[in-house]
Amino acid sequence: MNENEREFFTLVDEDGSEIEFEKIGEITLNEKVYFAMIPAEAAENAQNDGGFCEYVVLRLEKDENGEDTLVSVDDDDEFDNVADVFDDMFSEEIDYDGN
Repeated sequence: MNENEREFFTLVDEDGSEIEFEKIGEITLNEKVYFAMIPAEAAENAQNDGGFCEYVVLRLEKDENGEDTLVSVDDDDEFDNVADVFDDMFSEEIDYDGN
């Protein structure tokens, strides 16, 4: 993925702090849209180190005003199902031959 394709979101945590995240994946499962995201700072470090960092899973929903909002996935079964799909997707993207 080149620099122009990267998507960043500024999210507000429970304490009201703003944190910039990079979207690293998006899937639709059971008619719901989920994003895999990592903190932007971690994304830069992972790219520089050639490594991988843990990601968070957020679900896209409409708020009371009809605006798109991202919410955490609190249901363990739902989270596990979504994380399994992302894990499979990310493992397919790894090029073990270096080509």
